[in-house]
Amino acid sequence: MINQLRIYDVPPENEVPFLDRFRDHAKRLMETHGFRIQAMWTEHTEERLRFVYLLAWGSEAEMTDRWASFMADEEWAQIKKETSAQHGTFVLGIEDIVLTPTAFSAAIGENT
Repeated sequence: MINQLRIYDVPPENEVPFLDRFRDHAKRLMETHGFRIQAMWTEHTEERLRFVYLLAWGSEAEMTDRWASFMADEEWAQIKKETSAQHGTFVLGIEDIVLTPTAFSAAIGENT
């Protein structure tokens, strides 16, 4: 099992439409493509909203496959097109971190 940490930098003026789009559309569609979202967080600064979420995957191959499937989803492409036309730039940048547990990690059952 691996985890994937995704961090989105969002312009402050698009905080509400971004969070609405993720809640109402991205999350729902991700789940239909087999994504397992473990948790979601926000961090606010004057310059941006940081939206952070953690995914669980069985393997990197599964992660790659599911992302390709989601990004090819026609409904998601249409939602992004419509919301971007209405609100402008939603995402200033994305940080993507794949986390693999160490042999002594509690994530794999070791409590040391």
